[in-house]
Amino acid sequence: MDTVSFSLNVNGASEALVLDPRTTLLDALRETLALTGSKKGCDHGQCGACTVLVNGRRINACLTLAVMHEGDDIVTIEGLGADGALHPLQAAFVKHDGFQCGYCTPGQICSAIGMLREIAEGMPSHMTDDIGERPALTDAEIRERMSGNLCRCGAYPNIVRAIAETAELV
Repeated sequence: MDTVSFSLNVNGASEALVLDPRTTLLDALRETLALTGSKKGCDHGQCGACTVLVNGRRINACLTLAVMHEGDDIVTIEGLGADGALHPLQAAFVKHDGFQCGYCTPGQICSAIGMLREIAEGMPSHMTDDIGERPALTDAEIRERMSGNLCRCGAYPNIVRAIAETAELV
């Protein structure tokens, strides 16, 4: 089987890889780099458990090939926070009980960080009243923007509270 050599910048570190070019970013992170925070839920891009940040944008790591991200800045749940301290959104999830089983939590948190950046940049959603204005951070806006991340336990109200509380800190 043919392999390709390339490197990924993951959580601030350059990682040299030799992989089958068909390897997804999720599998490269989990199986090769042992970064198991991002989860394989549906493997079809429908649940959001695999969400990571690539160049500050949230993506489903199960839907993209690892080789496509050479030179990109990839951040996983393991790369958030600093010096042993939780990222403010991680702390808010703990404070507001924004998880139950925790399986979706890494994807929820990475997605929320990307979503807050989208709002800060003025990117509209289906809930945005005036696409010429910066979207307001309402509960409905948060729910709409986070709709690609499923929680089988139903912790949605607590997730929304954690995101709303953290919005000004990230």
